[in-house]
Amino acid sequence: MTYVPRLKVKYAEDIRTALKEKFQYKSVMQVPKLEKIVISQGVGGATSDKKLIDAAISEISTITGQQAVSTKSKKDISNFKLRKGMPVGVRVTLRDNNMYEFLDRLIAVSLPRIRDFRGINEKGFDGRGNYNLGITEQIIFPEINIDKINKIQGMDITFVTSAGTDVEALELLKQFGLPFKNQNTQDNG
Repeated sequence: MTYVPRLKVKYAEDIRTALKEKFQYKSVMQVPKLEKIVISQGVGGATSDKKLIDAAISEISTITGQQAVSTKSKKDISNFKLRKGMPVGVRVTLRDNNMYEFLDRLIAVSLPRIRDFRGINEKGFDGRGNYNLGITEQIIFPEINIDKINKIQGMDITFVTSAGTDVEALELLKQFGLPFKNQNTQDNG
């Protein structure tokens, strides 16, 4: 018997039927699903120090369990001493089992390790059912050894869903267990 991630089973058995009933879909195929998770990290100092890109690739690959790739600049920007084709960041796209495993570790282990964590903001939706989450420190992930880190860096995590609206995507991500802030306890910060 092959291993199936816990959240993949939860989606198939619980989340899909709950969303179908809530939004009155006619078919199970209309129910939104999580298509991919993209983790990206901009490395601003990479123009002067090439080792930063290698360190970022190593960290993101360790966190996700999948090989990350460097992203290259698309044009020359003289103020930043940037030439077209220079590496400026790192990204990895997770799908299927790797995606569900990463999401499970993010919800259960990494997000609770953030200092003064009160939930993630609901304002990260783009209008098409995708959600962006910014993380300020890569050290919240237990896979990262704090002693070997030379620079604290943040990253962006994008959840790409098949939902047509932000309301459907929000409900899908809440069903997976992402800890969104309650509307009545949100502060203006």
